[in-house]
Amino acid sequence: MAGDHPRNTGPMMESSRCGAKTRSGTPCKSPAVSGKKRCRMHGGAKGSGAQRGNTNALKHGWYSAEFVEMRREVNEILRSGRATLKELK
Repeated sequence: MAGDHPRNTGPMMESSRCGAKTRSGTPCKSPAVSGKKRCRMHGGAKGSGAQRGNTNALKHGWYSAEFVEMRREVNEILRSGRATLKELK
């Protein structure tokens, strides 16, 4: 059995495991990088992750809060205009 081999015992097997899920949905069995909760393949490697102040996920354009609010206001104006036209008929 692979777990009985002397190479698989000791500090490596006792270390904390990576908390990520694999594609198959099972937990990753690799050891976590020292001081982190993930293994080197799942984001624990030095330099992995986004730099401070990263704006790559910043919402802009059609889905920004300002644009959504502007669309709501325009739609409210259109609704009130349609209601006014119905009253005039």
